[in-house]
Amino acid sequence: MASKKLVFSSACLLALVTTLHAQTNAAPTISFQNPAALEAHQVKVEEAEYLGRKAIRLTTATPADESGFAILPGIDFQDGTIEADLAVKITTPPGVRMPGFSGISFRGKADGSEYELFYFRPGNALSPDQAMRNHAVQYSAEPHHDWYRLRREWPFIYESYADIQPETWIKIKIEVAGRSARLYLNGSAQPSLVVDGLKGSSLHGPVALWGYAGEESYFSNIRVTSAPALPIKNGSDAAGEWSLKASTDVGPFAGTLKMTRDGNQLSGSWQGDLGNDKPVTGTWRDGYIELSFPADWPDKRMGKPGATTAFLDGWIDDAVGKGRIRVEGRTMGQWTAQRKAP
Repeated sequence: MASKKLVFSSACLLALVTTLHAQTNAAPTISFQNPAALEAHQVKVEEAEYLGRKAIRLTTATPADESGFAILPGIDFQDGTIEADLAVKITTPPGVRMPGFSGISFRGKADGSEYELFYFRPGNALSPDQAMRNHAVQYSAEPHHDWYRLRREWPFIYESYADIQPETWIKIKIEVAGRSARLYLNGSAQPSLVVDGLKGSSLHGPVALWGYAGEESYFSNIRVTSAPALPIKNGSDAAGEWSLKASTDVGPFAGTLKMTRDGNQLSGSWQGDLGNDKPVTGTWRDGYIELSFPADWPDKRMGKPGATTAFLDGWIDDAVGKGRIRVEGRTMGQWTAQRKAP
C-alpha cells in the first residue's frame, strides 16, 4: 500500500457541523455529521444511506494499490478517544481478492507527511488461512513504519484477528494516551489491538478517515473527545549508560547499555545476559532509537545456543526508555531502561 500525505485547509472549518459538549469536568467532544465539512485528499466524500442509517461514504479517486483521506477539520488531537462506526463494501470484480482496507488516522504532521493509522480488513477475518485471519486489524505509522516493515521486523505485534466482516457496521473506539494506543471493537471491554510505543514522531495532529481503492468505506457516529495530554516530549538524548531489563517469552534478560550519539547515529557496547563487550550500532530520530548488536544465546535457554543478533526499538523519555526487543530466531519481548547517574 502506498502512503499518502494529508492536506489541510482552513476554509473547510466554515462547513463543519459539530456538536460541542463542554460540561464541567467533562472533556470536549466534537461530533462530525456533514461530509461537506471534511477535506478530501484523493477521495470522494458523499452523504449516503447505508445499512439503515445515514453515513459518510468515502471512495478513492486513485489507481489500484493507492489510498486516500478525508480530514476532520479543526482537530489538533493528542490524547483522548476517537470513536466511529465503520462498514466496508468491497467493489472489486469477482475473482479479485480484496479483503477491504478502511481505517482512521491520527496525530499527523501539519504537512501530512506522517501519521498513525489503525485500519481494518474484514475480508481477512473470514479467511480459512489463520495467517490471513491474523491480519484483520492492523497498525502502521506512515511513512517510516508501514505494514510491510512492521510485519517483517516485528511479526504478530502490530496486527491481530478480530471478529469483523464486510458490509456490517463495526463499532470502533481508539484510546490514545502518550505513546500508547488501544483499539476496541463492538463495545468490548478488552482491546483487539494494543500498541505500546506508537512509532510516529508527532505527538499531536489531525484525525482523518482513511480508505482504499476497490471498495466503498462508510463512516457514521464520528466523535473525537480530547483528554489532558500526558507530559511527554520528543527529542530526549540516548547517550549515556543505561541499566536495561527485558521481559520475553523465554524469561528475563538484563544488561548494561552504553551509548554515544553523533547526529542521528548511535554506537556503544552491551554487557549482560546476551554477551559481553558486544558492539552496538543504531539510529536516533527525535528520541526514537533502533539498535542492534551481535548476541550470544545461552545454552540454558530454550532455542539453540550460539551466535545471533539482538534488535531493540523504542523511545527515550528523559532518564527512562521503553520498547521492544527481538533476538533473531530465539525470542521477542519488551524492554525498559533507566539512565545511570554520571
